[in-house]
Amino acid sequence: MSDSQKKILDMLAKKKISVDEAQRLLSLVGSEEGGGAKSGGASRPKRDAKYLRIVIQPNPGADDDADVARVNVRVPVTLIRAGMKFTSLIPEDASEQVNEALRKKGIDFDVRNLKEEDLEELLEALSDLEVDVQKGKEKVHVYVE
Repeated sequence: MSDSQKKILDMLAKKKISVDEAQRLLSLVGSEEGGGAKSGGASRPKRDAKYLRIVIQPNPGADDDADVARVNVRVPVTLIRAGMKFTSLIPEDASEQVNEALRKKGIDFDVRNLKEEDLEELLEALSDLEVDVQKGKEKVHVYVE
């Protein structure tokens, strides 16, 4: 652990900064001090995800007169992170209903177990991944920018 990271954690312990401020500072310090330590430092620089993008456009091979939905969704990652914090406020009976609905769709997942680390892992994976789906008249593109 670097001196900068220790200072940030010390400020947090003394309640001079909030948890969110500490997280932001730690992420900045980590990227400035060569945040590639986990992967050996020889990888390309990690980019910070700012938006989750979902774009639906006509498939290049589709007919010009085809009735195709056009969607361009740009969700700020900060909004997703804020939403993660609200999962702890979901009443137990409501979360059970959500979990049951997910199980009916074949997704075995408990929304109460959703953690910020899971989101960070997902965003890191998405930063290296782009999903393109071309089916019929539409092309779907999901990525992080």
